Parts: sequence; C-alpha cells; structure tokens
Amino acid sequence: MALTTTGTTTGESAAATNGAEPAAAGISGGHLVAKALKAEGVDTIFTLCGGHIIDIYDGCVDEGIEVIDVRHEQVAAHAADGYARITGKPGCAVVTAGPGTTDAVTGVANALRAESPMLLIGGQGALTQHKMGSLQDLPHVEMMAPITKFAATVPHTARVADLVSMAFREAYAGAPGPSFLEIPRDVLDARVPLSSARIPEAGRYRASTKNAGDPADVEKLADLLVHAKKPAILLGSQVWTTRATAPAVDLVRTLNIPAYMNGAGRGTLPPGDPHHFQLSRRYAFDNADVIVIVGTPFDFRMGYGKRLSKDAKVVQIDLDYRTVGKNRDIDLGIVGDAGQVLAAVAEAASGRTGNGAVGRKAWLEELQAVEEKAKRKRLPLLHSDARPIHPYRLVHEINEFLTEDSIYIGDGGDIVTFSGQVVQPKSPGHWMDPGPLGTLGVGIPFAMAAKHARPDKEVVALFGDGAFSLTGWDFETLVRFDLPFVGIVGNNSSMNQIRYGQAAKYGLPRERVGNTLGDVRYDEFARMLGGYGEEVRDPADIGPALLRARESGKPSLINVWVDPDVYAPGTMNQTMYK
Repeated sequence: MALTTTGTTTGESAAATNGAEPAAAGISGGHLVAKALKAEGVDTIFTLCGGHIIDIYDGCVDEGIEVIDVRHEQVAAHAADGYARITGKPGCAVVTAGPGTTDAVTGVANALRAESPMLLIGGQGALTQHKMGSLQDLPHVEMMAPITKFAATVPHTARVADLVSMAFREAYAGAPGPSFLEIPRDVLDARVPLSSARIPEAGRYRASTKNAGDPADVEKLADLLVHAKKPAILLGSQVWTTRATAPAVDLVRTLNIPAYMNGAGRGTLPPGDPHHFQLSRRYAFDNADVIVIVGTPFDFRMGYGKRLSKDAKVVQIDLDYRTVGKNRDIDLGIVGDAGQVLAAVAEAASGRTGNGAVGRKAWLEELQAVEEKAKRKRLPLLHSDARPIHPYRLVHEINEFLTEDSIYIGDGGDIVTFSGQVVQPKSPGHWMDPGPLGTLGVGIPFAMAAKHARPDKEVVALFGDGAFSLTGWDFETLVRFDLPFVGIVGNNSSMNQIRYGQAAKYGLPRERVGNTLGDVRYDEFARMLGGYGEEVRDPADIGPALLRARESGKPSLINVWVDPDVYAPGTMNQTMYK
C-alpha cells in the first residue's frame, strides 16, 4: 500500500477524512464521477493524466466511458467543447491540479463565449493538506469563476455525483456554457457507503430548457413578419445549439424570408436553396424593414448592433435574457429556445389571412441580384492560377471538395476569414469555428471530437500555419486513436491578420515585427507522426491532393503555400485597425 505523508495508508487517511468505512467497502469518488457522467449521457472524457485524477479513469472503465488522452490540457478542453457542439450533449474534460487546470483555461474561456456546455473537472491537493503548499495547489475555483457559469470544490465524497449533476444543471441555465469542479485528491480516492451518496438518476435531476417565450410577443413577431415588405433573418449559433433547423427552415420558406447564417447556424439551409443568402447581408441589413436576429449577440461581429438599419424594426431572440437589447435598442425581444419560438411564430402567422409571402418575391430577387454581382466580382480570384496560390483559390477548392457529410472546421486568422466568405457547409451542424473569442488552436481538438463522436462523417479542417502550431502535436493523438480527417494548412509563414494591422498602423518597415514564422513543411510533420502528408505549390494540384488525403484513410495535412501578400477583406476591415 502507498503511504501518505502522515504515515497512514492512502485509503485509511481518505476514509478518516470523510468519516467513511474502510477502503474495501463502499464506492469511491472517482466512480461516483463516472456514474454522474453516465447519467448525463456522456460517453467520452478528454484528459491528460495526473496523480490527482486517476480514480476517475477507473470509474470510467467500469461505466463504459471512453478515455481519450491528449498531449496538452488545452486540447482536452477544446475537444470537450467540440464534443458538445457535435453531439448536443455536454462535453467533459478531466485534468490534474495546478498547471493541468491552468492549461485548460483557454478552452474553458472559449466555450463560455461560444455558449458551449461542458464540464471541466480539475484535481486538487488533499483537503488534509489545505493551504499547506501541497503539490500543484492553486486557487482553481477563484480562477475559473469569471469564465464559467458554475465553479465549486467538492467537499465530501458523498457529494461528488450530486455536484457533478449540479454543474450540468448550471451549464444549461439560460444560454449554455462551461462549469468547473475541483475535487481534492482524498475526496476523490475515498470510499463512502453507496447508500450515503446522492447519485442523480438520468432524466430526473434537471428540467427542460425549451422555453417558447412570451405568447404575446410571439404574436407581435408574427404580425411584424406578415406585414413586412422587406424582412431578413439572421440564424446564429443558437439555431444549431437548440437543434432548431426544421422550424427555422419552415419559417423562412412559409413566409418567404431571406435567411443569413453565421457561426454554427451555417448550413441551416443548404447552398442553392432560394432562401439561402450570404454575400448580400450588408445590403439586406441596410434596406430591410424588419430584421430578426436569432441566437447572436450584438457583439463585434455585428458592429455592436450598428450594422442594422436605424429605420428597420429589429427583433432579437435569444436564450439569455442578458443578451437581448445589449449594445443596441430593439423593437421586440423574446427570451427562449430558438426552435420553440420560431415554430410558434410560424404557427401564429399561418392563422392570418395572407402571410405576405407572394409580395416578397421582388425583395428576394433584389437580394439575389446583389449576390450574383458579388459572386461575379470575385470569380477570377476563385479560379486564379497565381503562384504563390491565392487564398481565394484554396478556399474555393475546399468548398468544391466538401460533401453533404463533410464537417468543416476553420482554425486560423486571415485564411479562415477568406473561407468564411466562400465555404458553405452542405448540412446543418457541419460548420465549426472557435466562436467570438477568436481562439487559435481549436482545429485539432475539434477534429478529434467531431470524428470520434461522428465516425460516419468526414472531417475537413483548414488551419492557418500559426493556428496549427499551437496544438498541432495532438495530430499524433488522432493517429493513435485512428481518427482520420482531411487537414489543410494555408501556409504563408506569417501571422498575417496581425501583420496587416501592423503594416497599416506603423508602415511597411515595421510590418514583420513579431509575426513572421519559419517555412515549416507541415506535410512532413504529418508523415513523421504516422499520418498522410503532401505539399502543394500549384493551384491545379489542390483538388487532387485533397482527394488523395481522403482516400488515405489517415489523419492528413496538405501543406498549401499561399500568397503572404494577399489579405482577406474581413482582415482589412477589422475595426481594431481603424
């Protein structure tokens, strides 16, 4: 038996701490964690091992929960975030104390801004050594509180499963987000009689969050849309979070409303659908008489609400009361589940005599003309034969490569800004990006989570070379767990989004201070780790290289050398550089 610093056996010390029976009896804290995860429907944890947390692994083995071990805790947290987005179930990452927990902070913060439900469990030194300077002791709860919806310490083994269920409940209050629990080592390792532990029963410890909003406000919105001449709707990430694809599509088709999509809402309508619009958004927001914003805050992506016409009636639908009307006055706000609200609005509008759909035909044709003009303007760049490769050509080739079963992940700055204008997922839930925190390094963990959760889907990830470098070593984890994906690195040996800003602000002589990277052969890196790699310098070779990566059945990286002196329009228009 291992000895503690007090000279007693670990089991005896822990049992004494919790007033429990000897270690041979009862159930341990780690096994209670696993039972609570299973009650929530979690079938996978992402983790990096540490002595504080290994009893959770033992519990997961017994409960049939898969353990995916990574090379960096940031990857574990991002993967838990990605798992939640793909499955609709909360993700879970388990990390050790101290640096293990601090390494995961970025992933938790990203999940907060992206409204992604996940639980991070962090280890902690034994309660018997509280404030004594135990190994890796840090004030985790205090650090995590500002970036989570719930953060707490588990004080007793009998409370472990109870607090896990509490953390999940809080993660789904309003707009979803992350929770954090630290579990001291002796609390986790100790055993308590099964009868003394509260173990939540699946489906019975938290309520449905599918609120349909105020019925009177639903009627008001239906009335606004029925009488609108030029309405527009923006379908944001909460449309996918709430799995509201069907009611969203039904509403826009029934009332003949042009729809724009952002974040995880991309793919709600497939490309080519007569109500799917992308390049005319600014024109629509300048000229619409009614604008409905669904599941998107008025943050920097929306110009803090200033990009909407002052003359339009603006309606905001959101899960979070605090988001509605923030940064911009609105004409109507509805707090509720996007699917429930949109379905209720469609039903209310269907009871009216004439819903105005026919009269909006001219408005859709007007917007379609704007779309076509924008497409024609950039068409030469999409087919450019320039060398180095024009980024528009690269993202066009990727868009052509995607199928209805391709989950697309964007991880980078300037190159992903290009892709946001061109790449169109063919199905709902098939677009993944960091979200409003703009975190680089999500690509590898998102690919890991997506392919593990949906092995029937193809995963395609576009990286900037700077973004890939942050978490790229976990490419080996994808190889180890046999999680094939098609990866593309848009390589310009620069942090180009920042480089543009420096050039604009300080002039060309100082444009490359602190933002220039080496000419790295990421294709060779992939092959070194057991994946598929290929280098591309000629634009004509992009498509064939992508096909070979798909056919390889391995995690892959296609290293595409792109022109470092071309910037995305979105990069050049960023407000921080104005």
